[in-house]
Amino acid sequence: MTTASGGDREPGTRRAQVEMVHAEGLHKSFGRLEVLKGIELSVAPGEVLCLIGPSGSGKSTFLRCINHLEKIDAGRLYVDGELVGYRQHGDKLYEMRDREVCQRRAQIGMVFQRFNLFPHMKVLDNVTIGPMRVKGESLAKAAERAHRLLERVELADKVDAYPNQLSGGQQQRVAIARALAMEPKLMLFDEPTSALDPELVGDVLDVMRKLAEDGMTMIVVTHEMGFAREVGDTVVFMDGGVVVESGDPRQVLTQPAHARTRAFLSKVL
Repeated sequence: MTTASGGDREPGTRRAQVEMVHAEGLHKSFGRLEVLKGIELSVAPGEVLCLIGPSGSGKSTFLRCINHLEKIDAGRLYVDGELVGYRQHGDKLYEMRDREVCQRRAQIGMVFQRFNLFPHMKVLDNVTIGPMRVKGESLAKAAERAHRLLERVELADKVDAYPNQLSGGQQQRVAIARALAMEPKLMLFDEPTSALDPELVGDVLDVMRKLAEDGMTMIVVTHEMGFAREVGDTVVFMDGGVVVESGDPRQVLTQPAHARTRAFLSKVL
């Protein structure tokens, strides 16, 4: 993790305070493989940012860095004005303790490609376990919110079902409800429809559209270009660990400025 001088740090901190996510010169390597190569990216509160690009471009790694599932090697990353995974004293950064990291991570919801539900727990228990264990909420309070969220994702009748009794699309909607149960300020979606049968994709995307309409700040890694065009405020095309192009979805998806973007879109549109 690199540090910046006081003069370099202050402007970034000011920007981070008015942005939900702010990445400055983000680098991440796995062994000799450099996956992120100086990412500069910002997301405003209430913005829906869609990340597109080929497999291996660094999109999922960037998401995992935001909630400190992966530690960055260089640069700085802020969520709602606070450094992710580190605290600053003078010009040095110190890694937070696991408990502090978990407390910060609880403010960021994440929905994965694979639903990661607890298979031995009923739907209701999957949604209530986080608020009860992490935030210390009572069963009554957590269950009341869980029922409300399951109704929101149109699964109110599945509270007593186990994950293996649900379709893939239903499991993903439970996963969204589970993330929302922590009352996050930011939602991250890592290709949430890629593991679903085509006929199940629409229900999940509908839930995400409603979240966007409600003003949730969202970063979505997706291959669903129609969703990116319709719901995204910004589209970012990544390739080779860098941001190649970003802007209004209608501009980027229909009249991309860069040849790499055009080549990618010609294969997926």
